[in-house]
Amino acid sequence: MSVAIVKYNAGNIRSVVNALRRLGVEPVLTDDADELRKADKVLFPGQGEARTAMSYLREHHLDEVIKGLTQPVLGICIGQQLLCKHSEEGDTDCLGIFDTDVYRFRPTRHEDKVPAMGWQEVRPTEHSGIFLNGKGSGSGKPKESDYFYFVHSFYVPLCKWTIAEADYILPYSAALHKDNFWSTQFHPEKSGEAGEQLLKNFLAL
Repeated sequence: MSVAIVKYNAGNIRSVVNALRRLGVEPVLTDDADELRKADKVLFPGQGEARTAMSYLREHHLDEVIKGLTQPVLGICIGQQLLCKHSEEGDTDCLGIFDTDVYRFRPTRHEDKVPAMGWQEVRPTEHSGIFLNGKGSGSGKPKESDYFYFVHSFYVPLCKWTIAEADYILPYSAALHKDNFWSTQFHPEKSGEAGEQLLKNFLAL
């Protein structure tokens, strides 16, 4: 199986490479259109700023490449946000796979910190695909929830493509799914056993 990771000006991509290697997969980190199109699976991870990231994708024509992919694609963190229609971060038009906008967290209490960092409970609403049979814990038994690691200042609201929910200041989309596109706001590569199982589920799609 060939796995490609989209190379663009976003941080934290190397941790995804290392997570896949721990699963016995040697991914290709690339911004080459042909490499991305011929891969069996494509991951679109990263941390960064939406406007800068989208500018790079457009300059390198990767925006159209990503939108045209037909194999399973997994967006992670800013990858999920860039798969949406528009982000408040830099007033940025994004890829529009998911016809929903991305908003900045607005604290309502003194203890509300932005960015949101740390472990949060994630409640899958679709026990299939990347949450296949609810195997977040690796137990093989359906789970109502599991814990994953987040670092983010912006969020996707609950919408028709939400397949998992989390709460920080307000309920929001922890994961999305439409056609061959899946995404997570959290970092599976930093989420221990639960994150490893999710990546295994994606690779098995």
